Amino acid sequence: MAGYTILNDYSERAFQLERGGQWTKGKSADTFAPLGPYLTPASQVPDPQHLPIWLTVNGQQRQDSNTSDMLFALPKLISYVSEFMTLLPGDIITTGSPAGVGMGLHPPQFLQAGDVVELSIGELGAQQQRIVPFRLAE
Repeated sequence: MAGYTILNDYSERAFQLERGGQWTKGKSADTFAPLGPYLTPASQVPDPQHLPIWLTVNGQQRQDSNTSDMLFALPKLISYVSEFMTLLPGDIITTGSPAGVGMGLHPPQFLQAGDVVELSIGELGAQQQRIVPFRLAE
């Protein structure tokens, strides 16, 4: 394993739910998976199963967790995924989101144009995105 980074997993819920309930099409639009800010070498992360994770929307806490809360440890995830595909250098495995996803809130709180999303995972760094209206590329 080369290392670890952050991938912010955005979803267009209308694509997922109103057009047939398939996850991939709701997560695959241009700009929907910002990656980085950099790749942290595995040798610089002594315990990837003990990193704080947080996310805010417009400064309000939405997620506050730790990788120790993951349902499956990283070795198990890698082993399982490799049963279905050959993993090659450069491949990225994403692990999911902690509690606090907008669709799971009561009532649901979906992102709006202009919202600012900030997130961090321990020594892997931090990201910030401003939400813009979705448009298909021409």
